[in-house]
Amino acid sequence: MEENKTKEFEFFGGSLNGFLMCFIAIILWGCAIFSLVSGIIAADAERSCAGWFVTFALLVIIAVICSCGFTMLEPNEAKVMTFFGKYVGTFRKNGFYWLNPLMSSKKVSLRARNLNADPIKVNDKAGNPVLIGLVLVWRLKDTYKAIFDIDTDVSANAQIGNAAGARMVKFEHFVAVQSDSALREVAGMYAYDDENPNSKEITLRDGSNEVNEVLTAKLNERLQMAGLEVIEARINYLAYAPEIAAVMLRRQQAAAIITAREKIVDGAVSMVKLALDKLADEDIVDLDEEKKAAMVSNLLVVLCADEPAQPVINSGTLNH
Repeated sequence: MEENKTKEFEFFGGSLNGFLMCFIAIILWGCAIFSLVSGIIAADAERSCAGWFVTFALLVIIAVICSCGFTMLEPNEAKVMTFFGKYVGTFRKNGFYWLNPLMSSKKVSLRARNLNADPIKVNDKAGNPVLIGLVLVWRLKDTYKAIFDIDTDVSANAQIGNAAGARMVKFEHFVAVQSDSALREVAGMYAYDDENPNSKEITLRDGSNEVNEVLTAKLNERLQMAGLEVIEARINYLAYAPEIAAVMLRRQQAAAIITAREKIVDGAVSMVKLALDKLADEDIVDLDEEKKAAMVSNLLVVLCADEPAQPVINSGTLNH
C-alpha cells in the first residue's frame, strides 16, 4: 500500500511573470550602466565617486539574479524543482515565468507516447511457442516517482532540451523492458487457440478485449513504481513460431474440414427426411423399407459428395 502513496505536490514557491521580470532586468541594467558612467564622470571631475561604484556593483548583482531563472513551459510539460537537493514541488504552469535561480529544475514531458514492441517468442498456456507483439500508449503521471525513484540521471553538461530528451529516452527504455516482462507473463496465462470450438475458455486469438485488459493491468502494476501510466495496451501481432507453424496450420485446416463436414451431414439428413416425408404425405410413390434405405443411401451420397453427381437413367429392362 505504501507504493501507491505519492510524495508529489505542486510548487508554491516564488514565481513571477517572465515578461515583467524581463522588463525589470532591463531597467536594472540601464541603472547599472548609468551608475557606472556617473561614477566615471565624478572620478574625472575629482568628485566623490565611491557611492556610484557601490551602487553599480549592487545593481549588477541584482540585475544578474533577475536575468537568470527564466523558464517557459508548453502544455503537458512540467519541471521538478529542488532547492539544494530538497524536493520543493512540481511546477506545471504554462507560459513564460521567472523562478528563483537558486533552485534546480528537471524538465519532463507529460504527453502521451507510443511504444511498438517487436514480436517476441514466448510459450502459451499449453506450452506452444508463439510470436507475440504489443503496442501501448503511456505517459508520465507522477513526476516525483519518475525522477527520484528510478535512475534517470543524464550528463551534467547536457543542455536543458537535450537533457529532457535523454531523460524521456530512459523512461522509454524502462517501459520497453517492463512491457516485455508483462507480455511474457500474460501470454503464459492463455492458450493460443482452443481445440474445442464449443469451449468458452479465453484464448489469445479470440479473447482480445479481455487479454488486453489484463495486459494493461499488469503493465500498470509494474510501471506504478516509476510514476508511469499505461493508457492503453493491446496485442498487435500473434502467430505460431516458425518451427510449429506448418503443423498447427494443418491442424486448423483439419478442424475446419471436420466442422464443415458436420454441417454438410446435418443438412443432408434434414433434406433426406424432408424428401421422404413429402413423398409419404402426397402419396406420390409407395416405398417399402428396402427402397427407402436405398433412396436414403443414394441421396446422402449425392448431397455429401465433393463432386457433382452423375445420374444414371434407368430405361427399363430389355427382354431377350
